[in-house]
Amino acid sequence: MLRLFVGIPMPETIAEGLARRAAGLPGARWVAPENYHLTLRYIGEVDEGRAQDVDGALDLVVAPDFTLTLDGVGSFGQGHRQHALWAGVAPSDPLLHLQAKVESALVRAGLPPEERKFSPHVTLAYLKETPTARLGLYMETHGLLREGPFPVDRFTLYESVLGSSGATYHPLQDYPLGGWRP
Repeated sequence: MLRLFVGIPMPETIAEGLARRAAGLPGARWVAPENYHLTLRYIGEVDEGRAQDVDGALDLVVAPDFTLTLDGVGSFGQGHRQHALWAGVAPSDPLLHLQAKVESALVRAGLPPEERKFSPHVTLAYLKETPTARLGLYMETHGLLREGPFPVDRFTLYESVLGSSGATYHPLQDYPLGGWRP
């Protein structure tokens, strides 16, 4: 079984900018810079045959390339149960268009529709027992985070491999943007 998701990788310069902010928060397990990405669709565990169907469907996605800007920080969870710190994304119609195309392709490949609303972000850290006041201070200090704009000229199918120190993400296939490919 393969554990898959579709995402947009972060360019090295953007990853470096995000990594400079990866400190000063107790209980944070910081994401390694090489794992920074924006998830377009989590797929989950599939067998090799379904993975090939997914690859074939994603290969048919046609969308223009565009630019993105990371903008601000936030967290998922409530109060003392906040579990992830993320960098937000400035509003982007081309990103929403690409995500809708990816979702449609995956449903055509036989996956169930995603029930959660698309919330574009780049996860910076996973939180465990992080004091609420410290998280608030971190978000206040880094609330004006702005990285980019940067070009998005492809999206990627990743395999997520779980290990003792968390997941590592291995790119399996890139899908170029910009129009139909021969």
